[in-house]
Amino acid sequence: MNRFYTLILILLFTGLSLHSNAQSDITLQNCTKYLEPEFISDGQQYKALLSGGEVAEFHTTFYANNYYRIVGATGKMEKNVIFSIYDEENHLLFSNKDHKNSPYWDFQFTNSINCTIEAKLNQKEVTSGFVLLLIGFKQ
Repeated sequence: MNRFYTLILILLFTGLSLHSNAQSDITLQNCTKYLEPEFISDGQQYKALLSGGEVAEFHTTFYANNYYRIVGATGKMEKNVIFSIYDEENHLLFSNKDHKNSPYWDFQFTNSINCTIEAKLNQKEVTSGFVLLLIGFKQ
């Protein structure tokens, strides 16, 4: 009887793992289509599994005079990620919520700046899932 429950648990976790990998792959494809070929990824994947009203927080530095694009996605549907960028003093620099949850934003800073990026799900459309942000720059 113990073997039966162990087998059931293994199958359940394997199925969940495959499902989350598939969602992660689709989300990565959605983000990448807004970067290539114009922008080069910074090599980071800012990823979090969110549920309900949770907010993911990421920290990065943007360097002076570089032209950047930030892209956010979750699953197949677009405009389900709300992301906001704050400076070191927690001043809001940008939120895609003010732009109909646009999946990306292009920007440039005149000075190098450390920023906090917050990402959450659009609760009207989706209640849980992976959030992925990619940051790219022009060469």
